[in-house]
Amino acid sequence: MSLNEWVLDGLIMFTLVVLAVRVLYTRDLFKSVFLFIVFGLIMALAWVRLKAPDIALAEAAIGAGLTGVLLLDAARHFNRPRPVPHPKD
Repeated sequence: MSLNEWVLDGLIMFTLVVLAVRVLYTRDLFKSVFLFIVFGLIMALAWVRLKAPDIALAEAAIGAGLTGVLLLDAARHFNRPRPVPHPKD
């Protein structure tokens, strides 16, 4: 394994750790979901580096794609303003 490959693998690991911490501690819901999607894509890249393209494809499709879309939809419904109840006469 060459030095360039070690540096790339270390950069991927560092990026995954930073993204995981940012996802957990970000207050903005949409930003957190976006970071989660990016985390899934970087994780798919890590699986490719580990020579597991089938798992990488599943991670990209399910982890980043489908789960990301569902979380974005849930965040959109969660941030919707609630209707103000009218007082009864």
